[in-house]
Amino acid sequence: MRILITNDDGINAPGLRVLTAIANEIAGPEGEVWTVAPAFEQSGVGHCISYTHPTMIAELGPRRFAAEGSPADCVLAGLHDVMKDARPDLILSGVNRGNNAGENVLYSGTIGGAMEAALQGVRAIALSQFYGPANNALDDPFEAAVVHGVGVVRLLLDKGLWEGGDYRLFYNVNFPPLPAAEVKGTRVTAQGFRPETTFSVDPHMSPSGRRFLWIKGGKQDERTKDGTDVAANLDGYISITPMRADLTAHDVLATVKDQLE
Repeated sequence: MRILITNDDGINAPGLRVLTAIANEIAGPEGEVWTVAPAFEQSGVGHCISYTHPTMIAELGPRRFAAEGSPADCVLAGLHDVMKDARPDLILSGVNRGNNAGENVLYSGTIGGAMEAALQGVRAIALSQFYGPANNALDDPFEAAVVHGVGVVRLLLDKGLWEGGDYRLFYNVNFPPLPAAEVKGTRVTAQGFRPETTFSVDPHMSPSGRRFLWIKGGKQDERTKDGTDVAANLDGYISITPMRADLTAHDVLATVKDQLE
């Protein structure tokens, strides 16, 4: 199996080393793992692409490249430049430092990389490690992803749906904020919503007297509804959420049609 990996935390992020190990085990001794990851951290860029300026790409080692762009840029670079002669069978994005559950999905560059892969017709999985008091102080906060990552990816490859179509499925995986031994299993979930968790700004004055705004997030341990990703993670489960890039509100489409047409 040929696997392309990327992330949004940057080429030197510890989560990318975790993902490399996961990918190597999935690919097997006869397979290949290629890396195209951002040269610098790209957290929060979502599905951004560098449409108005070029992206510099540098080869750092065998099958290892850094691109000055977003995770989606890295996927495009991997598919249409680095691996253009033999496309990958699978694209993995992560392992992100912090959860990409609930409303975080909409901002996540990790999700953006997997979404671009799906739009390009390649099977894709985004993986993220939830942080919390029970794993922050571990020697390796990514322990749950390290121990359970290969099993989750294999489960999805063996039993997941990988239908085609205009907006094909991809998967969002979040590992709970626990030591690996305390993970209870997996749950297939919907994307949740933390009602009291929103991004905001924190104004600061610089020493030169200029005013700057820092973007800040909200509480990450706010529970979502049962059956959704954050709730499963806080209950000790790995969440697996099937996703599409289609943003149509299908649940109200017929009602709006009746009212407006």
